[in-house]
Amino acid sequence: MSTSPPRSAARSPTVYIVDDEPVVAEALAFLLESRGLPSERFDSGESFWAVVSARAEWGDVPGCVLLDVRMRSMSGIEVFERLLRRHPDLPVPVIFLTGHGDIPIAVEALKRGAFDFFEKPFADNRLVDRVAQAIAESRLRIATRQTTADLDSRLARLSARERSVMRLILAGQLNKLIAAELGISMRTVEVHRSNVFTKMGVRNAVDLARLFEVTGLPPDED
Repeated sequence: MSTSPPRSAARSPTVYIVDDEPVVAEALAFLLESRGLPSERFDSGESFWAVVSARAEWGDVPGCVLLDVRMRSMSGIEVFERLLRRHPDLPVPVIFLTGHGDIPIAVEALKRGAFDFFEKPFADNRLVDRVAQAIAESRLRIATRQTTADLDSRLARLSARERSVMRLILAGQLNKLIAAELGISMRTVEVHRSNVFTKMGVRNAVDLARLFEVTGLPPDED
């Protein structure tokens, strides 16, 4: 069974403790609370997954998942697989908690995007420090995803010709060279250039380039 945080804290970073050993889960919650980190506890992979599936906003709020590898019924690895399918960018990073025999499994999970793993028993301070780093990474991933969604929305306003002009602007081409490459007049380039800046919400080519510093250029049109 899970315990929900107060409504006022709903948007605060949350650490999701998924472990079917009550003593371990309680100790982790106490440890995190001592560092000012709100948590929710789940005694099975099923109960955690039910919450992830039901909350439309899950993945939009920074956090971290502390996920035990071995649990009754749904294992931590199965939960991780489902998270990857639903949220491929893992906006809420996963830290696995493992027994000695599970280390190879955890290492493989790292290769697939898990944030880290800790072997039980673990050093309390090191774990909490790593959780804090995971939350910082979560903020970055969510911000990047939101930036990408905003860019996609702006790019959708551009015509195919405006996108072609925009790419050449970003390549540093002057209007004369853009006109020659696209086989259009200088005046037409100027109109497209103005439309690109307006639709993308920028003032000049420098501002336009800054929009793509994090996400990179959009794919070429077919």
